[in-house]
Amino acid sequence: MDSKPSKASILGALSQALDLVEGQPEGHALRSARIALRIATELGFDDDAKEDLYFAAVLKDSGCSNNSVRVQQIFGGDEHLIKHGVKLIDWTSPIESVKFSFQTTERGQSIGTKLRRMATNLGTPKQVMNKVTEARCTRGAEIARMLNCRPEVAEGIKYLDEHWNGNGAPYGKRSNEIPPIARIICLCQSFEVFMMSFGLDAAYNMIRDRSGRWFDPDVVQACFAFQHEMEFWNDIGREDFVRAELPWLAVSAIETDIDGICEAFAMIIDAKSSFTSEHSTRVTQYAVALGKYFGFPEERLRTLRRAGLMHDIGKLGVSTGILEKPGKLDQDEFDVIKSHPKLSDLILRRIPTFDDIADIASAHHERLDGKGYWRGLDEDQLSLDVRIMTVSDVFDALTATRPYREGLPLDMVFSIMNKDAGTAFDPDCLDALQECFGAGVPLRQAA
Repeated sequence: MDSKPSKASILGALSQALDLVEGQPEGHALRSARIALRIATELGFDDDAKEDLYFAAVLKDSGCSNNSVRVQQIFGGDEHLIKHGVKLIDWTSPIESVKFSFQTTERGQSIGTKLRRMATNLGTPKQVMNKVTEARCTRGAEIARMLNCRPEVAEGIKYLDEHWNGNGAPYGKRSNEIPPIARIICLCQSFEVFMMSFGLDAAYNMIRDRSGRWFDPDVVQACFAFQHEMEFWNDIGREDFVRAELPWLAVSAIETDIDGICEAFAMIIDAKSSFTSEHSTRVTQYAVALGKYFGFPEERLRTLRRAGLMHDIGKLGVSTGILEKPGKLDQDEFDVIKSHPKLSDLILRRIPTFDDIADIASAHHERLDGKGYWRGLDEDQLSLDVRIMTVSDVFDALTATRPYREGLPLDMVFSIMNKDAGTAFDPDCLDALQECFGAGVPLRQAA
């Protein structure tokens, strides 16, 4: 059996990072995909349609980081809780949506604070929902196209929040105007959330109630066809179902496909905060330039490049309210920030052959003196690749504008970093960084 990962398995593993963005329990997208494929079998989908359905299901939330800032601005607090909660209500109902908005806006704050925040939002709850949904779905469709999926995948993602009766978001499509893939995923993502929150019976009651309103009645009927197949439901968390159900997708991914996935996820990661636009790309450019400076062979450069693109994937699990905070973080908030390299490690190690990438990506906040995080590794445990990633990450953090300050000039950046040479940063890496970028070389020409 080939140990190299397939494109399908890589995206399935990385979908669990997208679950974090939506505040869903680990495996949400994969469980939704498995239910969708079972429905597709009932509806007589051919192999190509099933393949498109799988990719649309695991990529359905790839645009969700694109609306994280907006959701946080609308409601305040932790947008993950908001995104999870809205899946449990009928947001097309004016009464339910207003009630939800009042309960969740500035949760735990005074009525006055809630009302002031709500007053800053332009439009009705449905209009607000349309805006955040459009941001999500259009970016998700764009990601699918970047990954060379068939057009049906992008269309399925673009319209997955449209409803059978035309009251969905954001385009008001109805009945057969909605692509079949979108109709199935619309049901499956809600079904999975209700199933995990309230149980299987509650999920079936929900789709029965929304049949003909939210959901295509034929899709609902297909889902009811296997209601009592407890062997299926008891095994719903199985992650390796693709090899059994879509065996033709088990072929190993080609290198350019893996590179494309890493590039797409760098976009997803950096969209989580308005202050990290292109951060992962720039860090990668600096790291690759330093790798070339030290004479890395091509394969090692490729690993370094992928690690740079993915190093902050764990930040998808950090609230945008923390990432966007203009002032100093308190200790609890900083502890949350410190968790993101560990999350990066957990996500990346799900992918066969990604261990070296995980080692580099998850160690970018370690220090030579052992006072970094998350493992507290010291200089004897830090490879040159990690040391390169560390200086590249800090270099970009200091030169880029952040919530609490403008980007710093190069002379100040190097002055700050050189003070920590030998304790936080490898002196040779700092010298190389300064030689490459200290003489006014345009930063975007790093690679």
